[in-house]
Amino acid sequence: MQNQEQSNAIYTSFNFAGVVIAYGMLALSIWLSDVPLSTKGYWGMGVFLLTLSLVNFVKYRIDDRASADRINKIEAAKNEKILEQLVTES
Repeated sequence: MQNQEQSNAIYTSFNFAGVVIAYGMLALSIWLSDVPLSTKGYWGMGVFLLTLSLVNFVKYRIDDRASADRINKIEAAKNEKILEQLVTES
């Protein structure tokens, strides 16, 4: 279990570094672009809102999957209990 947690931490750190570098490069390209400041602000708001939407989407998918897993575990336990009662009655 420890090895899997370490692997997940490395994977998460690598992805976090990639996101930070990508945002840094995007900010630099917006800063260096030859457009008015209002356009740069508009692009920045677009990037921020897109990021917010993606985070919410991923959280929704994770919560949905966790809920489905919980329901499946409850149904499996219920089925196991029914089978156990059937076997003990026979």
